[in-house]
Parts: sequence; C-alpha cells; structure tokens
Amino acid sequence: MEYIYDVKPGQVFWAASDVGWVVGHSYIVYAPLLFGCTTVLYEGKPVGTPDPGAFWRVVSQHGVSVLFTAPTALRAIKKEDPNGEYLKKYNIACLKYLFLAGERLDLIPTSGPATCSGSLSSITGWQTETGWPIAANCMGLEQFPIRAGSPTKPVPGYNVQIQDLDGKPLPDGEEGASLIQLPLPPAACPHFGRMTNATSNTSQRDPATTLTGDGGRFDTDGYLYIMGRIDDVINVAGHRLSTGAMEEIVSKHRDVADCAVLGAADQLKGQVPVGFVVLKAGVDREPEEITAELVQMVRSELGALACFKQAAVVRALPKTRSGKILRSTMRRIVDGQDYVVPSAIDDPAVLSAIAESAKTIGYGKDGNRQGNAYQNSESAGRDLRPDTA
Repeated sequence: MEYIYDVKPGQVFWAASDVGWVVGHSYIVYAPLLFGCTTVLYEGKPVGTPDPGAFWRVVSQHGVSVLFTAPTALRAIKKEDPNGEYLKKYNIACLKYLFLAGERLDLIPTSGPATCSGSLSSITGWQTETGWPIAANCMGLEQFPIRAGSPTKPVPGYNVQIQDLDGKPLPDGEEGASLIQLPLPPAACPHFGRMTNATSNTSQRDPATTLTGDGGRFDTDGYLYIMGRIDDVINVAGHRLSTGAMEEIVSKHRDVADCAVLGAADQLKGQVPVGFVVLKAGVDREPEEITAELVQMVRSELGALACFKQAAVVRALPKTRSGKILRSTMRRIVDGQDYVVPSAIDDPAVLSAIAESAKTIGYGKDGNRQGNAYQNSESAGRDLRPDTA
C-alpha cells in the first residue's frame, strides 16, 4: 500500500474489482483497512449503472486518491464515452494515481482521467499466487518515467528472468518466457515455485526458477514488458508469432475499443491469427473497411509473415467478471470444438455471438474457412455494429 501505491493512512483507496477475485478481497477489504485507509465497496459496473460516468462520479463523491482497476473497465468506458463527455461532468482532481492490472495492457491511457486531473496512470504486473505485484512503478519508493505497455521494473524482492524454450537467458529486446528466480519474496503462495515447476514441461529449466506462464522481454533500460500467456504464441508455417503483439497493433486503430487475436488451426500453416474487435460507440463505417485497415496495419508493422488476414466485428468479447478475456474458450469456438461455459464468465450469451461471428469469417462449427471477413454473409457486419446492439 505504501511503497507501490503511495497511499497514506486516512486517504481513500478504491479497488474497483470483483470481491470474489483475489485482488478484490485483498485490496477492497484487507490491505486498505489494515493500513488505515478508507476503502470503497462498489456494486455495479463502469458502464450502464447508470452511465459511463459511474466511476468518475464515485471518485468525485468520495474523494478517491488511488483507483485500482482492470484495463477492461477503461475499455468499456472508452467504448461508450469515446470523447470523455461523462468524465467532464465530474471534478476528479483528488485522484492521484490510476493503477491497472489483471490483463495485458497495450498502452497507458494518455487521455481521460490523466489529462483531467493530473493523475498518473500506471500498470502493475502480477499473479494470484504472488499476492502483490511482480513488476510495478513503485510510486512510494522512486517513480520512474512511465512507458506505454510496461509495468516498469521488477518490484524489490523479485528477480525476473527472460529465457528461451531451452532455458537459456535472452538478451534485452528479445521476447521469451518470463521466469522468477527463487527464492520468492515474502507473501508469495508457499508452494508456488514447487507447483509451477511441477506443471512445466520445460525440464531443461533451472529448478531454482519459477515459470510464470507469461511471455515477455526487457528493454535496454531494464523495463519489463509482459506480452501475454506463453500459449498465446502461435506457430505460423514454422514461425513463432505473438498474438499479443498483433493485439497491440490492432488496439491502436481509432475505431477499436477492445480486441482479441487468437491462433486458429490451419491445415496448411498449422495456425493462423484470427481477430475479433469491438468498435467504439458511434462508429458508422462498413466493418469490412475497418478490418481491411487492421490487416494492413499488422502487415505494415509485423510484415506479411504474420498472416493476419481475417477479423470479425463483435458487440463484446467474452470475459470473466474480473475482466480477463476467455481466450482458450474462444480458440475452441474458432476451431469448431466443443466447449464448456466457464463459471466465472460475466455474460454467457457473448459466447454464442462469438460462434456466429466466427462463421462469418469461415471458422467454428459449420464455418467454411473462406477468404475475407464477412464474405459469407452480406448482413453480418451491419448486424454487429455497436449502435444497433
């Protein structure tokens, strides 16, 4: 609370999370109250209860100093209020920091709350088993310049390593598997290291390291970048490509509010990337125009080797109540496999919509895997526009 979030006793700390998730009960209940802070217990969503200004109303009304939430919340707000009109209704000058965690974040918000209140937006990277961030900009110790897409540097106590598939250290700038050198710092799950090593199939790795399951890299200044789960790296015609890198590019499109890129099975190339995008409210363009622009953006930044050629516009992505995209379930849908609706899903109906959208680009059950997005249904794109949802 003190060294990472720079919050003081007597201030108001708000973890806008699901209280059933580890961050929820840890940072809604225990941490703030034990440290002498006022905590906010919020029942509702960032949008629709009643509008996209719900978060800013709570911040203003209760004098919140530090807001800790998931990137999904900001994406939902951005989708419904792309110009920040609801944000302008409230004075949130009290907000000192906006911390984000729970999933990979492509960019640090450079608009919205940061520009309206002077607050700093920062990412933290960690896992349920660690109890507190592995990497963060420790505002209560020494603040580093913020870099888009990076949780900054490992928190004192964590020795993070980047290795290749054979367990060999990789130089700065190269992406590989993210590991933590043992011993772990206090508060980590007692058998975390033993458990993760037992489930790892990479026997060449040093037994004194814990495989996080994430892929990542360091830059030359020691900033850590987490690019997504290792199983989100796909093999396209013998080339290993990161779907996280593709999502980072797709999310930069001016009309895209949220996105997911998955590896779909392909008889010729092994796997090919398939995208699903959610558009911002008020976007009134033909979906095929947007998907064509997305294909060109990925091709320009990653090259033709990426083989990113198909994307579908959807109303929403399937997510858990804590904001994580259900990528493994989406992959099963795209590959036409049976799936079980996860108990933690926020809206089960979204999975059926994803299955129908997958068919329009030739994937999933009854999909014919032909050509470009929407060629199988002239009306599919029009039906999925956000303003007709």
